[in-house]
Amino acid sequence: MGALEIREELHKYIEIGDKQFLNTLYKTAKSYIEQKNLDRMIAEGEADIKAGRTYGLKEAKKMVDDWEKE
Repeated sequence: MGALEIREELHKYIEIGDKQFLNTLYKTAKSYIEQKNLDRMIAEGEADIKAGRTYGLKEAKKMVDDWEKE
């Protein structure tokens, strides 16, 4: 089943689903999207580390101090 067919079927389920179904689907979808975002951020961080785009402890503390001043 392709993405378009899945979307159409999900729309049908949403139209006929009760509140419990909708809440469950919402929580599942939200959790999935949040996890995908976290996975992306972790991958970006790992790429930064491999590329040497890191900060030392003193630099990081200064950055935090500067943020707190704002």
